[in-house]
Amino acid sequence: MKLDTLKHGYDMTSMPTNPLSEYWKSDVSRELRQRDWSLTDIRERIDLDAWQTFLADLPRDPYVNRRWKRMSWLCLDDQGDMQEMGECPMAQGGAFNDAESMADRLRYYEPLTSDFLSRPDVRAFVRAWAQLWEIVPQEPILMQITGVRGEGQVDPLQGQGIHADGCKALSILVMNRENVTGGENHLYADKAGTRALTDVTLAPGDILHLRDDHLFHSIDGIGQQDPDVPFERFIIIINSRFVDEFQNRMLRRHFPDAVLNETR
Repeated sequence: MKLDTLKHGYDMTSMPTNPLSEYWKSDVSRELRQRDWSLTDIRERIDLDAWQTFLADLPRDPYVNRRWKRMSWLCLDDQGDMQEMGECPMAQGGAFNDAESMADRLRYYEPLTSDFLSRPDVRAFVRAWAQLWEIVPQEPILMQITGVRGEGQVDPLQGQGIHADGCKALSILVMNRENVTGGENHLYADKAGTRALTDVTLAPGDILHLRDDHLFHSIDGIGQQDPDVPFERFIIIINSRFVDEFQNRMLRRHFPDAVLNETR
């Protein structure tokens, strides 16, 4: 089913009232409409300490050195509840990913654990995020826990540089930031980086919302503040409504009934 068809044919009034309408601060939607990004925090909405316990058993990323990662495909059902969709590879075309280790490849990762996804504050977060972006039932949502740890210096983007992720709705939530220097996020109006929009260093609990098809982003390299202690920085990336045709082909293959933002 195409998203355009659903927009015109789906009776949104039949959906139940969402009790999470006050989840986001009032200026978030306005900022997204006016400037395509918004920075806020959800420290009062989630148990961040409990979420951080799920970082200990993250598998190593098999495609990127010095990174750990889990990811799951989620969606809302017709009642507005969060559901797991099953396995589908992550697929970013070269137009959206400049890194040789990741571009134009199918990447498979271990899913987010059931203990994490069953948490009420995780499920509320996903539902509220979907409401913010007007994500409809059966529209795939990709949720990742990913990050870096270690010593010395590391490029968390592994060569991607200034880029877009190939979607319309994207948010980055910092889970932890320990003994870190660098890691400043940058937003631009162009891929060349000649029109800077803002620079921000996210603290744990901060979330940066981006209209990914309207702007570009990057992050500085990460190092140790105390050279005798390893650094660690982990984030949640949650995104949907893909404009990357490579990813949409994989979604259609694995989830035939999904609602996609198909461009053709």
